[in-house]
Amino acid sequence: MSQRAWTGLVDPNIGRDACGVGFVADIKGVRSREIVDDGLEILRRLSHRAACGADPETGDGAGILIQLPDRMFRAEIARLGFELAPNRRFAVGQVFLPPGREARAACEAILEQAIAAEARHSGPAAA
Repeated sequence: MSQRAWTGLVDPNIGRDACGVGFVADIKGVRSREIVDDGLEILRRLSHRAACGADPETGDGAGILIQLPDRMFRAEIARLGFELAPNRRFAVGQVFLPPGREARAACEAILEQAIAAEARHSGPAAA
């Protein structure tokens, strides 16, 4: 292997490649559909860099992170009969469970235990 000149941040003689990364944000915090569209365009352009969720074993890949639609979630929480104080912060999680029935049930049980423990820790408003 011939030695190549090192002119950038990564030594080309190491023989590895780096994943592509894209980031789009409005510096003033203005929300817009254009930011989401630009994020999706980055994913399209990085598909050659494995940013396509191409690993069926690990689910490794890429996606976009957007701000939570606060009004929509609060409306859905109310529709389900729960109350969330106006100043209460919340989060949304996405969980990928194994396809097997027993492994899936075991993971669901662990999640339910963790949620119940958090609700006990945070008090009645956490439900």
